[in-house]
Amino acid sequence: MNMKTLLYSALFIIIKSATGQKSPNAPLDCPSLEKGDIYTQSEFLSRLANECRYDRLLLPTYKTGEVVYVHASAYVYFIQPAEAHDLNFKLHFLLQLRWTDARLAYSLYSPERQKIIGESDLRQRIWVPHLYMSNEQSSSLMGTDSKDVLISIAPDGEVLFSRRMQAVLYCWMNLQKFPFDDQRCSMNLESWKYNASILRLMWEKDNPVRLSSELHLTEYSLLDYWTNESVVRGDIVNMRQGGAGNYSALKFTFKLGREVGYYLMDYFIPSMMIVAMSWVTFWLQADASAPRITLGTSTMLSFITLASSQAKTLPKVSYIKASEIWFLGCIGFIFSALVEFAFVNTIWRRKKVVSLKKVNSKYILKSTLTPRLARKELQKEMQSSPQLSKSRSCSSLQQDASSDPNGPGYNNYLTVHSFPSALNLPTITTQSYDDLSGRGRPGSEGSDEPKHTWTQMTPQEIATWIDKRSRVLFPLLFILFNIIYWTFVYCL
Repeated sequence: MNMKTLLYSALFIIIKSATGQKSPNAPLDCPSLEKGDIYTQSEFLSRLANECRYDRLLLPTYKTGEVVYVHASAYVYFIQPAEAHDLNFKLHFLLQLRWTDARLAYSLYSPERQKIIGESDLRQRIWVPHLYMSNEQSSSLMGTDSKDVLISIAPDGEVLFSRRMQAVLYCWMNLQKFPFDDQRCSMNLESWKYNASILRLMWEKDNPVRLSSELHLTEYSLLDYWTNESVVRGDIVNMRQGGAGNYSALKFTFKLGREVGYYLMDYFIPSMMIVAMSWVTFWLQADASAPRITLGTSTMLSFITLASSQAKTLPKVSYIKASEIWFLGCIGFIFSALVEFAFVNTIWRRKKVVSLKKVNSKYILKSTLTPRLARKELQKEMQSSPQLSKSRSCSSLQQDASSDPNGPGYNNYLTVHSFPSALNLPTITTQSYDDLSGRGRPGSEGSDEPKHTWTQMTPQEIATWIDKRSRVLFPLLFILFNIIYWTFVYCL
């Protein structure tokens, strides 16, 4: 080899060294790991994770083809359930992932080094699994100047990756028993890049999820929580490696029970009081239209305003909720009180006296609802029973006696009976002189068929009679409604 060839070879080596080109035997040019204890952590890490011996884009087991197992755990220190109409909740937690990367084992090269600890700069140098939350609405890493990410590498190559996160996650609530409902919300973690045949997610065996001792909830109480592992079907083609396939997933679920104290004090007890206020109309006279209408409409509007303030916090769902059943029941009682007033006020303004066979609900309601039909039946019974004796009210009987004090063929005899109704109105019957002597009475010799007595009530008496019974009937029905409702929400 002549001098000219040697000069060209030396010049080529100098130029190659100056431009940074590596020879085909690149591994021979990698920085040595021997006597690693003499280097600082940054210097040793730069040698350990140098591109010549470590590719962060490849799995830790790319040479053997084995499955990479990633173990996860979470530390939850804040849960904020949002309003029901948002169907989400906010979660602050510390997520830890643990796996083994044999390429980062350094116990033979630096035996005295305990751990390699770094933050975001270390995360950019090594392989880290890509996980995402499938029910995520929004999320971010927490931190002030730098994001709260911490990575530690053990001498045997075990990597522990920790990051502090806040996330707003969807929670599909079932509000059929609102506000007496229990909700199950979850955080779903899935592998994004690698399917289940390459990467498997697993919860830590001991305490996979821990809760902060200072964790407090306002509207809810934490009843229970649990974890589970699963494999989900990924049908997004060309979005993940390999297209559709099965992907490993983790789920952390917690059960929340809604606190009903707020709703009892701000909704249920005030609505009970409003319904009870609507019953005050039963103690007012039936012709007192102005106060009874004012009281009925004001209670109706007050309750609708109260109910609408609660409905604004709920989503527009197609099924009926327990709060809506309560709303319909209370509205029904308030509306029935208004209808009752209209009914008795109409009866009060009638002019004709009503004849009743008996003073009970059946005949009073029948005569008030169908007054013409009742009069026709009365006329038919009087025609079919010629010996029927009639009973009248005290005022009508006095008018007849004053007009004809000595009617022909009769000697009037007054007998006062106790009225069978709660009003204790006197019933005055007119009997013939022959009846007084004993003839014609049932059980006596030559007696006829038993005689029927008829009672007359004025429209004002009937209206008062209906009001008095409404004072008892409405509270009893409302108590029955409460028994059925509270049994349903707590026992079913």
